[in-house]
Amino acid sequence: MKLHHWKTMLCTVVLTSFSFINLQAQAPKFVNEFLNIGVGADAHGMFGSVAATVDNVTAGYWNPAGLTQIKNPLEVSAMHSSWFGGIANYDYFGAAKVLNERNKTVGALTVIRMGIDGIPNTLSLVGPDGSINYDNVTEFSTADYAVMLSLGKRLEALNLSYGVTAKVINRRIGPFGSAWGFGFDAGLQYEVAGFSFGLMARDVTTTVNAWSFNLSPENEAIFLATGNDVPISSTEIALPKLVLAAAKKGESGSLSYIVEADLRFSTDGTRAGIISSDRFALDPTFGVEVGYNKLAYLRFGLGNFQNILNEVNSTQTSFSLQPNIGLGINLGRLHIDYALGNIGTVAEALISHIFSVKLDFQSKY
Repeated sequence: MKLHHWKTMLCTVVLTSFSFINLQAQAPKFVNEFLNIGVGADAHGMFGSVAATVDNVTAGYWNPAGLTQIKNPLEVSAMHSSWFGGIANYDYFGAAKVLNERNKTVGALTVIRMGIDGIPNTLSLVGPDGSINYDNVTEFSTADYAVMLSLGKRLEALNLSYGVTAKVINRRIGPFGSAWGFGFDAGLQYEVAGFSFGLMARDVTTTVNAWSFNLSPENEAIFLATGNDVPISSTEIALPKLVLAAAKKGESGSLSYIVEADLRFSTDGTRAGIISSDRFALDPTFGVEVGYNKLAYLRFGLGNFQNILNEVNSTQTSFSLQPNIGLGINLGRLHIDYALGNIGTVAEALISHIFSVKLDFQSKY
């Protein structure tokens, strides 16, 4: 096998990562997609349809207005899931604390990491003379991080809660490049006549990621020799997204229920959506939760409605959707939740098992 063929094959993972970044820098589309996944297995069981009803520490992500519904002085939560057949790991930690009980002001910290670890760095595998040295193969990780600080406040007289989230984003491709970004989210929750309504605006001022790269001249030469572009410093822009939500919740004897529908408006041109164009997309999600005696919960959600283009005949499309299911158990101060995502018509290799726990710290008085 010729030398340039070896280099092309062995550097695929690294070069693909950089090519993806270069493509993202060309247009404000599909930026910070890891922040669209969501946190908490309870919310995943309802396919993220929680903007109107979220009432725990995960509201720091879903809708900071929901933080005001927290009844305990302090809540902490953690989640782990594997995506894409176990290739990527998604981890979350959150903490929320009541800052002022009288005025119902609550603050929260949210930390998210999505990463692929143990990626072989084969850029130096083949020497200048064509010799192969496996001792030169190292490993690196590519990971996305987000740290969010949220504040929610309740206006009891109006049955209205509002909140805001500031977020710092760091994206890394091993030692080769990194990006920093900063943005804001804001949300509202309103209750009237037994119904709950939510409004969540993500990246309200747009979120800009600034990329910088640190490649050695030797690595740049390998990029050029294999027909790849050398990545350059650039920016990505996350455009605003809006979520409108409506829900009905209630109790009947030992049973409780929540039914919620969310509509996500985006301007990134997700043309596969059921209602979309080059500059607009509308993605609905639906979620149901049924609880028994405030002890056990069964959840179901629908989303990811798409018109899939026929690869053979581009004039034909087929409709698809994704169902999620979830279970939860309340052990007093400890809540354990599980969700199964990417089920139904999606390949088995993409099934994701999502686990999360939440711990309530009660007042001593």
